[in-house]
Amino acid sequence: MANGNRRRLGEWLPREEHRIAAFREAFAQRAFTRARSATMNSAVEEFKAFVHGDPVVRMDFSRAIQQAREAGFKLGYADIDAFMTLLDAMLTYAPPFSESSLIHCPVNALLDWPMVMPAGYALFRDPAFNAHLKRVLNVWSGFLSGPYSRTHLNASPPEGWFSPEADQKIGLSQFLCDPDKPYWGYASWNHFFTREFKPEARPVAEPDNHKVIVSACEASPYGIHDNVRFQDSFWIKQQPYSLLEILTEKEAELAHRFVGGTVYQAFLSAFFYHRWHAPVSGTIAKAYLVDGSYYSDAEAEGEEPSSLNDSQGYITAVAARAVIVIDCDDPAIGEVACVFVGMAEVSSCVIEALPGQTVAKGDELGYFQYGGSTYCLIFRPGVVERFGRQPPFHDDEPPVHVNAHLCTAR
Repeated sequence: MANGNRRRLGEWLPREEHRIAAFREAFAQRAFTRARSATMNSAVEEFKAFVHGDPVVRMDFSRAIQQAREAGFKLGYADIDAFMTLLDAMLTYAPPFSESSLIHCPVNALLDWPMVMPAGYALFRDPAFNAHLKRVLNVWSGFLSGPYSRTHLNASPPEGWFSPEADQKIGLSQFLCDPDKPYWGYASWNHFFTREFKPEARPVAEPDNHKVIVSACEASPYGIHDNVRFQDSFWIKQQPYSLLEILTEKEAELAHRFVGGTVYQAFLSAFFYHRWHAPVSGTIAKAYLVDGSYYSDAEAEGEEPSSLNDSQGYITAVAARAVIVIDCDDPAIGEVACVFVGMAEVSSCVIEALPGQTVAKGDELGYFQYGGSTYCLIFRPGVVERFGRQPPFHDDEPPVHVNAHLCTAR
């Protein structure tokens, strides 16, 4: 039996496997009870029909579930149909706060072990499988963007997101909200998740100095990689960055311009701010969305330590993401590629700054709607003189504040 000692960064899931297993089993009981009287959502029905209609997908999914159960993991479901029942119940679920067992990515919790079983690796890369997952997650995002998702937007412990315990994690006084209004002024769970800082909360470092490049997100450093290659074996150990895969074949010419450059990557915690800001001043040269996977891990990380968090280099090449390229006003810096990667439950990356727009350092570019997240800044060769923080980075690394000094250009 596997021991479940996986590294889970960012507090998207509890670090202790027994807490996630308890969630799965309790949620399964509620889902099976609900299914007696509820009609399954059409997006889940279509997903279920697709899985049963494709022999290879059905085989891989069945085997992944079986392999996880044989390894000793308590999933809360024993087969595909039972999983679909749990997934359907998830579409009307808004995560509560918890001090000890926060399940911020509950679909990830359901799939936590099948996705890293031998049969699961290929399954969660399958384009059609991911297309159906995207449709389902979009339905859930719609629920989370509506008024019925506000169940836990209150100050009542232990599950309220405005309780004193939650406030210690979030620091609500930094954000635009009004405790005197119902739900503190938030129209939905996603409105709360994408909450905005008060204007003075995150000042822009040296706004008139082009050589000072700022953090595009409120995020903890994950890695810095120099001499990045046009194309590389992103799936192997150490997960080298592959520019062609990150930026896509359609943008091969763009990828060539960053060969030999530097990639900085950082991850966002469940409690962090989830909007993106311009790291430099300039003109938006490109802005596009890339479809991809949601729960695909790198085999090279191995079953035990592997998780979406430990596969962050790998997922820059395969996961759903938004790419925004800024042509900096300082020609010595040139283009900076900002890659905002959806992990797990992120069903939508929302781009606000479109090609042709001019942005000042610190201006908002877009945001993640719900789920785990990571991001990269890609610089041309010779641009960065030094980063403010240097590796090795650690799991509990505090975030670099959005708009704070990240690195200095030559």
